[in-house]
Amino acid sequence: MKISVRFTAAVHTILCIQYFEKGSRVTSDFISASTGVNAVIIRKILLQLQKAGLVETAVGVGGSHLAKKPDEITLLSIYKAINEGEEEREVFNFHPNPNQKCPVGKNIHLVLDPVLESAQNAMEEELQKTTIADLLRKVRE
Repeated sequence: MKISVRFTAAVHTILCIQYFEKGSRVTSDFISASTGVNAVIIRKILLQLQKAGLVETAVGVGGSHLAKKPDEITLLSIYKAINEGEEEREVFNFHPNPNQKCPVGKNIHLVLDPVLESAQNAMEEELQKTTIADLLRKVRE
């Protein structure tokens, strides 16, 4: 799965919810104003986050709330929520038809796949280390 702007918009969305929910109704329009992302896209992101059990959203003007504590929501859980159901799970996508008659083409997966898998794993391990609580502390500094 390629990392799209939906991931960073989702992180921003969750931070907005946690930061503002006590004093404001945090609606898709509210989040849109903070992120600069169209409210329709924010609503889709909220649905994905809700499906993953990370947020609760009241229909209409009720706003959104976190379904878990900020220290229980990792960047990896957001990453997985936003990319749930996509065919490709990898950050790196391969060109579809390397020439099997070419010495490079027939060996490209053999030589490159392990490196790319290692990079994917390292990225996921790093995302697992950071929580919304960590980011919120930095926002408030």
